[in-house]
Amino acid sequence: MSQGPRSGLAAVSSALLAMSRHLEVRDVLKTIVVSSRELLDARYAALGVPDDHGGFAQFVVDGISEEQWRAIGPLPRQHGVLAAMLHQAKAERIADVRKDPRFEGWPAAHPEMSDFLGLPIRDGDEVIGALFLANKRCPKPEGSCGFTEEDEELLSILAQHAAIALTNARLYERSRELTIAEERSRLAHELHDAVSQKLFSLRLTAQAAAALVDRDPVRAKGELQQVAALAAEAADELRAAVVELRPAALDEDGLVATLRTQIQVLDRAHSARVTFTARGPRALPAAQEEAMLRVAQEALHNALRHARAEHVDVTLDRHGRGAVLRITDDGTGFDPRAVRRAGRHLGLVSMRDRASGVGGRLTVESAPGKGTVIEMEVPGG
Repeated sequence: MSQGPRSGLAAVSSALLAMSRHLEVRDVLKTIVVSSRELLDARYAALGVPDDHGGFAQFVVDGISEEQWRAIGPLPRQHGVLAAMLHQAKAERIADVRKDPRFEGWPAAHPEMSDFLGLPIRDGDEVIGALFLANKRCPKPEGSCGFTEEDEELLSILAQHAAIALTNARLYERSRELTIAEERSRLAHELHDAVSQKLFSLRLTAQAAAALVDRDPVRAKGELQQVAALAAEAADELRAAVVELRPAALDEDGLVATLRTQIQVLDRAHSARVTFTARGPRALPAAQEEAMLRVAQEALHNALRHARAEHVDVTLDRHGRGAVLRITDDGTGFDPRAVRRAGRHLGLVSMRDRASGVGGRLTVESAPGKGTVIEMEVPGG
């Protein structure tokens, strides 16, 4: 390594702290790859998480543009040197991977690689990933310096900590999946209790109207008006449940696109005008994006179902390395202090918990007859 002892130690410390900072698997994988490439001064780095079918469930790269990565094509299979790393669970340091007898070539758009350093990421006896670097930079004009034994030792330290970070991230995601399952179960019970009861009342009221239509048309008309009101309430309950159960698609679309889609649905489904504006927000860690989406959903639910708002405006703005989400409505408003004293928090406790859980903060401004502004700010990753 060209770095001095102090600068080298600081770089290692920085890389290890970066790995432990994230809890989402995709964020951890990206951080491991970026940290490894920067620390060992390589042109390219990648990390593959194997599946059970001879391929990779996830494959993260650094040093290659998105356009070039798309041109390369589908994820690689477990073959050649990558397969050896996974199946033999040992390090591979090669002066020129193109001359290795196990080399099987690469797609036309793939960058030309020569010197290679790779290590398996292990959790006990299980190989959970393959981390590799290629084309170590060299201050000399003639090209690559090649990876050294010191580089291999350093990458080995990173791989050990990467295993811990990746295992923790997986445990976190499994825990979150259980929480989501519990939340869906709660929603199912609420849906049954609220909508089923309304539909039962709807049927009884319709039967009463049918019995009265000939002998007492005035009373029958009143019953039919009640039918209409019950049907509207049941429709509102269903809309709320559908929006909350709809998959967020954050992994594929990101927060901006997901919010825009859901708000367009709400705008069509309700008589109120619901608008959305995004002003250059950064991509955020997955946990923060999910928390922001859930806070937006809760605030929209309150504005449309409880506050009887005629206009709800949602904005997402860039704020330093993070972002600010703001939901403003012109509804009935409320006294936040009185709501807390009465024990009816309209989801405010849940929203505050979601914000604080990802290092953010939530503020609420409201007064009777003055509408409500809910703002969530997160610092970013």
